[in-house]
Amino acid sequence: MFAEPDSIPRAKYGNMMHSDPNLTSSTTANQTEEEYGVRNSSASAVGTGMYDRMSCEGSPMMMSPWNQANPFAQTQWSSVEENLPQNGLIGSLVREEGHIYSLAATKDLLYTGSDSKNIRVWKNLKEFSAFKCNSGLVKAIVISGEKIFTGHQDGKIRVWKVSPKNQSLHKRSGTLPTLKDIFKASLKPRNYVEVKKNRTALWIKHADAISCLSLNDEQGLLYSASWDRTIKVWRISDSKCLESIPAHDDAVNSVVSTTEAIVFSGSADGTVKAWKREQKGKYTKHTLMQTLTKQESAVTALAVSKNGAAVYFGSSDGLVNFWEREKQLNYGGVLKGHKLAVLCLEVAGSLVFSGSADKTICVWKRDANIHTCLSVLTGHTGPVKCLAVEADREVSEHKDKKWIVYSGSLDKSVKVWGVSESFIDMNQIGMMHQQQQQQVISHSEPFMSEGSVSSSTGGASSHRRH
Repeated sequence: MFAEPDSIPRAKYGNMMHSDPNLTSSTTANQTEEEYGVRNSSASAVGTGMYDRMSCEGSPMMMSPWNQANPFAQTQWSSVEENLPQNGLIGSLVREEGHIYSLAATKDLLYTGSDSKNIRVWKNLKEFSAFKCNSGLVKAIVISGEKIFTGHQDGKIRVWKVSPKNQSLHKRSGTLPTLKDIFKASLKPRNYVEVKKNRTALWIKHADAISCLSLNDEQGLLYSASWDRTIKVWRISDSKCLESIPAHDDAVNSVVSTTEAIVFSGSADGTVKAWKREQKGKYTKHTLMQTLTKQESAVTALAVSKNGAAVYFGSSDGLVNFWEREKQLNYGGVLKGHKLAVLCLEVAGSLVFSGSADKTICVWKRDANIHTCLSVLTGHTGPVKCLAVEADREVSEHKDKKWIVYSGSLDKSVKVWGVSESFIDMNQIGMMHQQQQQQVISHSEPFMSEGSVSSSTGGASSHRRH
């Protein structure tokens, strides 16, 4: 997309490294599902191109976030203070053993999952520990206290515990569902459900790859989303499966549980759904509240702001749409910053981070319903598959809020970034503004204002499962 110029010195991290501005974000049509961890929809055949639109709306220029109302439109570039903090690369974690599919950060530790058999633990940019998992591809990692839950391609959830005497030691403490529960359930024919044509399986087991995990620590619940089109609800205390939700008509790519008894799910069928959780004795019951969107492009990522006021979802068409909640959920607008599929989303403070198959990470700042792209983080040489964000504790006493962002990529590396909420990349703004003006001259198409509803139907991506 857009790369920053030469590195800028920072007092804390020294010189920041940036990618070659000549790096392209194109993706060849013959890249396989395994390279992206995204599977084609079983619902319909799709084209190999990312954009099949007759207009130029799908072009990289029109996808620019600056093709929107710009709060800086009347501001002179030179009027911004020169001593604003910078955004940039702190370091890279590279282990040539597999593509990075999952990340989880807690305190001073970072967990990384890949398509190798190892889950690695990093501390202060150095390898701290590792533990093996025979199932291979680790698609999701979440942490609850001393327990680490990992979701896998084989449809199982594995549970690990940290040794109280030695933080570097991790021991496997179980699998979801447990062997005991599988045995008990298998004795009753009514516990078998149809998962594919002429194939049945126990309802407590996922019949396909796990794509996402989400914790609700307040209720002691774990949610797992799967390519088998279901969401399963687990009670952490005793590892029991409480409910299986037949959520979508195609692979469920993402699930997010909120503190207000609402769960959001996104699918390759192009829908985002909101579910209301109710407690039914020892079990849970989830009821569909609202289908937020139904589109041609697969929904590949979801993120919800901490207070639940905004829901963001990324799609295979490179767009990030968002919904706002007051008394009910209403469509808020679209963020256009990527050329290829959005593969991951995170929300931290007033910032939204979107990682894409175009190898970049867009940093958006939310002010009311206006979103401004503060910077585009470049440096990965492969699709950005996962993100994790935590507060920069070393500068928390300052007025300026800073975040440490971890990005995992199919280039087999994890990059660590320092991001400030007050930093604005003026070089990037100037570049985008200039290209936006050229786009207007070339195509004479109207800009989409932030908060407006897009009526376009994007071309389908060749990768729909995440």
